[in-house]
Amino acid sequence: MLGYICKYAPVEVFTSMGVEMKRIEPDVTSFTQADIKMHPNICSFAKGVLEDVLANDYEGVILTTCCDSIRRLYDVLREELPGRFIYMLDTPRTTKEAGVALYETRIRNMIKAYEEFSGKSFNEDDLARLLEPMTKDQTISIKRDRLNIGLIGARANETIVDILSAKGANIAFDLTCTGIMRKYLLEPGHVLEGYTRGLLSQFPCMRMEEAAGRDKFIDRFADSVDGVIYHTVQFCDNYSYEYAWLKKTVKSPMLLLETDYTRQSRGQILTRIEAFLESLRPAAPERSAGGRSHADGIHANRTYVGEVTAGGGSSQEAKNEISTGRNSKMYVMGIDSGSTSTNAVIMDTDKKIIASTVVRTGAKSADSAARALEEVLRAAGLSRGDLSYIVSTGYGRVSIDFADENVTEISCHGRGAHYFNPSIRTILDIGGQDSKAIHLNSSGEVTDFVMNDKCAAGTGRFLEMIARTLEIDISELGPAALNSTEEIEITSMCSVFAESEVISLIANNKEKPDIAWGVCKAIANKAYSLLKRVGMEKEFMMTGGVAKNPGVVKAVEDRIGASLYICDEPEIVGAAGAALYAVDKL
Repeated sequence: MLGYICKYAPVEVFTSMGVEMKRIEPDVTSFTQADIKMHPNICSFAKGVLEDVLANDYEGVILTTCCDSIRRLYDVLREELPGRFIYMLDTPRTTKEAGVALYETRIRNMIKAYEEFSGKSFNEDDLARLLEPMTKDQTISIKRDRLNIGLIGARANETIVDILSAKGANIAFDLTCTGIMRKYLLEPGHVLEGYTRGLLSQFPCMRMEEAAGRDKFIDRFADSVDGVIYHTVQFCDNYSYEYAWLKKTVKSPMLLLETDYTRQSRGQILTRIEAFLESLRPAAPERSAGGRSHADGIHANRTYVGEVTAGGGSSQEAKNEISTGRNSKMYVMGIDSGSTSTNAVIMDTDKKIIASTVVRTGAKSADSAARALEEVLRAAGLSRGDLSYIVSTGYGRVSIDFADENVTEISCHGRGAHYFNPSIRTILDIGGQDSKAIHLNSSGEVTDFVMNDKCAAGTGRFLEMIARTLEIDISELGPAALNSTEEIEITSMCSVFAESEVISLIANNKEKPDIAWGVCKAIANKAYSLLKRVGMEKEFMMTGGVAKNPGVVKAVEDRIGASLYICDEPEIVGAAGAALYAVDKL
């Protein structure tokens, strides 16, 4: 079995020789060996390929001259696996006839090298028979009964494709490095030449001379789909630059998705894709009171302007009606399972909050969810049987077995924010381990969002660590910051380095309030960068547990130059949004 990585690799040449070919899709936990044998800041994909090849029994690997990271990968593989067929195919940057002739020559040289290595023989007639049923032009596939998604950018790994398929989305086109839109040309009498011309005539990658004309290809396809996912790989800058341009020109909604090819990133990939698909689905249709919606799937960000009654805490009137048997209302629950807190909201069909609760998330999210369910039912004076539908959200949403459905926290925070204040356009959510910026339109629909990537800097966990270092309770950190008299800059937002910096400041006899204010400003700067990426449109709302920290709130307000709307209990916004989705189901 030979592995390969690039769409310009002549896969069919080897297949016609009876060789099993496998596109290498790294599925690794870490870059333990790659960080030693290569460099930590080399492209994550290149490191992932190295880890994959070293762990599996490939006969050889076909590489192409994509970039310097792949060239370094070739050097390492040659050194580590001297007995295998490790070949670097130098791909020309031009697709003109001179480039075709050059690439055909290089492919023939590679074939000769493999024949000598394996003892197998290449025959152009065998290649022609293989290609005959495969000849096709690049087209798109639109399915009217499904969401149609286009993929653009760096290679899209199978995780992305699998999630889209599992969620019922149709991949209308794939214009990434891996591209499913292969083009095959069969030219009788010049089989290998025609095949090579077809290889080079695919949608150009960013290293190709024709990359400047990618906009024409993208204009042809991008606006024919419901949404576009633009994929980049960590430490691969070329495609990041292209995304910045596309965001201004492509009319279809776009999601920027960066991956690092480790299993740890799957959770955030899933959340991002699910939230994006939810934002593209049609809103729930109007229905009469007590009637049921006949729409299928998850409905994104249905708005009820003028219908919403937002109120925290329990309703005594509802409890009295329940006790006398006079209450004919139906009740739903939304539950938000986060890393620090698990929050639950019970709502009636009039979208009025009957009760809410916030409990600390323990070692098992399922146990915390069960405890939140028990507490919120007790607060509402209801039993489990009184709940007609339950929607879960948050990172632990899939582990809540009593939920009827789960929706991403992106959609739920957007829905919940609009519920509490329909004028909100930009949301900053800072929770226990992550931060999010969400943009809403006037109807409360999510139009854009960004999340921090696998880093707890600037989150609740980060603040807890700082509070411990300052030897004060976390509840005291924010008020202390407001009493600062000296401006102190915290230069690092990495939790480890920031802690060391705080210890140094303490050693230099800096006052705790001044250090605390410096930390709050650092968090505000990080939040500002997130907000800028989604567009800083007024009005602003802050949600999550950190919204209870007055120091952070003031620092963010100072940084954005605007006030933040914060509801009475900012931790239940996501749960309230989940409850609204539950109401849609009745």
